Amino acid sequence: MVAVTDWNPSALVPLTDVEPAIALGPLDGRYRPVAAPLVDHLSEPALNRARLHVEVEWFIHLCSTDAVPGVRALTDDEVALLRSIPATFGAAEIAEHAEIEKVTVHDVKAVEYFIKRRLEGTSLEGLSELVHFACTSEDINNLSYALMVKGAVEQVWIPAATSLVADIADLARSAKAAPMLSRTHGQTATPTTLGKEIAVLAHRLERQLARVRGQEFLGKINGATGTFGAHTAAVPGTDWIEVSRTFVEGLGLTWNPLTTQIESHDWQAELYADVSRFGRVLHNLATDVWTYISLGYFAQAAAKGSIGSSAMPHKINPIRFENAEANLEISAALFDTLGATLVTSRLQRDLTDSTSQRNIGVAFGHSLLAIDNVRRGLKTLTVNEAPLAADLDASWEVLAEPIQSAMRAAAIAGVPGMEDPYERLKDLTRGQAIDAEAIRTFVGSLPLPAETSARLAALTPGSYVGLAEQLVDDYLR
Repeated sequence: MVAVTDWNPSALVPLTDVEPAIALGPLDGRYRPVAAPLVDHLSEPALNRARLHVEVEWFIHLCSTDAVPGVRALTDDEVALLRSIPATFGAAEIAEHAEIEKVTVHDVKAVEYFIKRRLEGTSLEGLSELVHFACTSEDINNLSYALMVKGAVEQVWIPAATSLVADIADLARSAKAAPMLSRTHGQTATPTTLGKEIAVLAHRLERQLARVRGQEFLGKINGATGTFGAHTAAVPGTDWIEVSRTFVEGLGLTWNPLTTQIESHDWQAELYADVSRFGRVLHNLATDVWTYISLGYFAQAAAKGSIGSSAMPHKINPIRFENAEANLEISAALFDTLGATLVTSRLQRDLTDSTSQRNIGVAFGHSLLAIDNVRRGLKTLTVNEAPLAADLDASWEVLAEPIQSAMRAAAIAGVPGMEDPYERLKDLTRGQAIDAEAIRTFVGSLPLPAETSARLAALTPGSYVGLAEQLVDDYLR
């Protein structure tokens, strides 16, 4: 008998040497196609590109506002030269910045030196000290992150989430008339329609999405402790508060006038709470749809060539919804951590936010992946009416509610023989096998007005859905 070899990865082919480099995390590996749109916004090179943009625009703003005496106006060609620096930031430039940072051991200072290199030998060389003028690193970083997150939210996450909610709403409308036995506390309960229950989730998601759409993205540029100390020491005659406000607002952000060295990050905590809450509602949808699939209410279309189980050929697993659940849980955990840690900075500044904010893209990546999985899962679903009807037909006891309610109304109107309606229906239905005949016999024994008696006798579990269809029509956007 051959002995089992001990597992020792260090004795195998070293995967760290494989080219191209193997991703450690799934967002840059297995799930790269879905997460890739976020790279332009929330990756490390995207951060450095945003820093270049902020530094360049600050340079231009200082010249255009006459904030620094002796600085001349820039020509159109000089403005174009400056703006070409972030615009052309590609693979070679990323590598160059990395080489500079190896020396500076400071990423923002490396950005400053990167820009100054490009001004050498140009008409702007004499103005090169305007790069990073009166700035602390956080002046550049907070604005860069605000622009990055704003771009990721508005250009990637919101369009994906909006399309998802539209897909869910479409499913709700298509199933609005499909009667379904509800299960409050996991027990048979008042019927509804499948579409109305899906519409509830679409409505909830749309409300959270509206909060994200209304998010403010704040920024500041006021120096090392938020006092404009360096600004006023260098040039006391300039209205630096106004220069700061117009610059931040010119970037498309909301100006924050009162900060320590850092912008307080409260807006980030607000945003991440809303995105996380959207994800938790979506998690609710994923688990409910998973349950409806397990009950047979939804049938799943199998993709050609796909395999549900390696052992059981008949299975079509609801993998898209299960994948979404896991990614939403990871995303929510990251967003919750970011929201909790970013609102606190020891005294005037600590660097915990530097590490934390580098995980913003990971949090959004798992959220985006979950959205993609739910959308793909929804496309496989069709309503399976037979199990819906069978469950309803086996649950005539749910009509105890409308009958006892009609008896109450009759009693209030002075109809005799309507005493103790709830108790009488409880005795009839609780723990009893109830069918259509039992219900109709009981209704027929009541001295109800003829119209009421006929209406209750005609009622079935499948028709007892109240205003479910109207609610979908009237209130689902």
